[in-house]
Amino acid sequence: MNTNTQVATMRVFCIANQKGGVGKTTTAINLAAGLAKLNQRVLLIDLDPQGNATMGSGIDKSLLAHNLYDVLIGESNITEARVHSENGGYDVLPANRELSGAEIDLIGMQERELQLKQALAKVEDQYDFVLIDCPPTLSLLTLNGLAAAHGVIIPMQCEYFALEGLSDLVNTIKRVHRNINPELSLIGLLRVMFDPRVTLQQQVSAQLEAHFGDKVFKTVVPRNVRLAEAPSHGMPGVNYDPSSRGAQAYIAFGAEVIARVNTSNE
Repeated sequence: MNTNTQVATMRVFCIANQKGGVGKTTTAINLAAGLAKLNQRVLLIDLDPQGNATMGSGIDKSLLAHNLYDVLIGESNITEARVHSENGGYDVLPANRELSGAEIDLIGMQERELQLKQALAKVEDQYDFVLIDCPPTLSLLTLNGLAAAHGVIIPMQCEYFALEGLSDLVNTIKRVHRNINPELSLIGLLRVMFDPRVTLQQQVSAQLEAHFGDKVFKTVVPRNVRLAEAPSHGMPGVNYDPSSRGAQAYIAFGAEVIARVNTSNE
């Protein structure tokens, strides 16, 4: 399949996991860069007030004229607030600490969980993929992401406690699908920080494949020092060291995501 062709319609995916420290932002940044390398038009939305996806894309979160907070409360739009990541090759809807105030401001708004979806509708002809880096908590911000998305990609480590958090997140996806967004589905599980030498990781990986079947992406992202170093340089690992095993895995993952979307469109 040719991965250099645009997908038929804009696809919006949340990168989510209710467990912290699982490589969620690393996955969002590197999938964005991997898709951009495959000639896809990509917007990365930083839905976390910590702004790690913003900084990891080489954007100074303290110098923003507009940010996601302004978009959610209706004082700006995506076209005005987005910033192009020269280091990644994709656009970013950036965030900083101001975003933490959005929770309070959104409470009094009508259709408060649909603000992001409505903002994205105005740029749907400009992107092939929108990736939303969600905070680890199930908040009104996360709900805006899930309400706007077609699906959820869950990066996870193959460890015992990860399975517990996974069932919680799958139940959350089902509830949002039932009550707010009937288009929302689980796109797939991505195994990250994988070390095949650890027996437990092999066992958990096998359990995932047995239980979730083809919902488990074939790509496996290895534990990789170069991926961990890249954010301190404001770059996705895919561009920081393209020859590293981690970078190669995320390029392969980008191709797999495109193939999965194209198959679902047929």
